[in-house]
Amino acid sequence: MVYPAPLRVVLIDSATAATLAQVLPLLLLSLMVELRRVELHRRGPNVKLTRTLLGVFFVAFGVVETVFVLSIDGELIPFSWSDLIAALSIFALLALLFILSLLESPARRRRNDDL
Repeated sequence: MVYPAPLRVVLIDSATAATLAQVLPLLLLSLMVELRRVELHRRGPNVKLTRTLLGVFFVAFGVVETVFVLSIDGELIPFSWSDLIAALSIFALLALLFILSLLESPARRRRNDDL
């Protein structure tokens, strides 16, 4: 009987994946603070396009971050279940961060209601 070779996919070494999995969320948080400060998602002629592009960026970032978290043990496939749970948790938190970044601040909402 012939057994197929076990599937093993290595994209990046474990030390680099661990470092990137820790550093990239901090960079994303810094980016979101700056985007919130300049209110890029609320100005310009095409606000829907800007929000869509931000959404696409968050999905792509989430996928990349998930791959890095899954690769922390040195292999993308096979992965351990704890890595998958951690990666999906991070993906869900990134989705929550995206939703919160698009909300209007209470101070701005109050100013708009007063006018």
